[in-house]
Amino acid sequence: MPPALEIVFTAPIVSFRNPLYDGLQVGLPCPPPSTVGGALAAAAGGWDRVADTTRFAMTFHAAGFGTDLETYHPLANPGTPANITIKDRDFLAMTTLTVWLVTDLDRWQHALRRPVWPMRLGRSQDLVATRTRRVELSTGPGTQGHAIVPDTLPHAAGTRFRLTTAVSIDRARTRWGSYRYAAHGAATDIDTGLVTDTGQAVALLPPIHPAQLSASA
Repeated sequence: MPPALEIVFTAPIVSFRNPLYDGLQVGLPCPPPSTVGGALAAAAGGWDRVADTTRFAMTFHAAGFGTDLETYHPLANPGTPANITIKDRDFLAMTTLTVWLVTDLDRWQHALRRPVWPMRLGRSQDLVATRTRRVELSTGPGTQGHAIVPDTLPHAAGTRFRLTTAVSIDRARTRWGSYRYAAHGAATDIDTGLVTDTGQAVALLPPIHPAQLSASA
């Protein structure tokens, strides 16, 4: 059975803005893979300390959600006053993100125990707590549950989302992917090839490193 490092991130409040809505603060029900990759890179001390081929699987659950107000500071040209305004912001409450890594386990376990940069998820002020443990995975099908899985996975359930998979260092280029996620959980059995001892399917997502972006991406 292949070993894995299971990382659990918990936070009282998180918010993931959907970048497909320009100028609007529309929230996503789960973090994009690029956001989770950014948190891992922060723990490691930067993307230059993360292998280009790094992949992970993840599940996400929020106990509640709501909408509050946030001061919005749009970008403006130098010397031009910005039109600061108040907008609604969708947020998720009492959240749990579980990530499985299957390579470089020792290095990742050390990085998550002693992160180089503060551990955040989504907005810069949304700090998270982390805990890690080694687990043994089995081969075979499992329950989708709250997993974020590729849309191409046979029998995957939930809503289809276009999410950012990788973002270039200068943020000029983005690689998008199609994923499925069921906010209330999906009892569907899917065959990802890996499963935990609790029956949770472990679906490895595409690599999230910015180096995966070609000049034409």
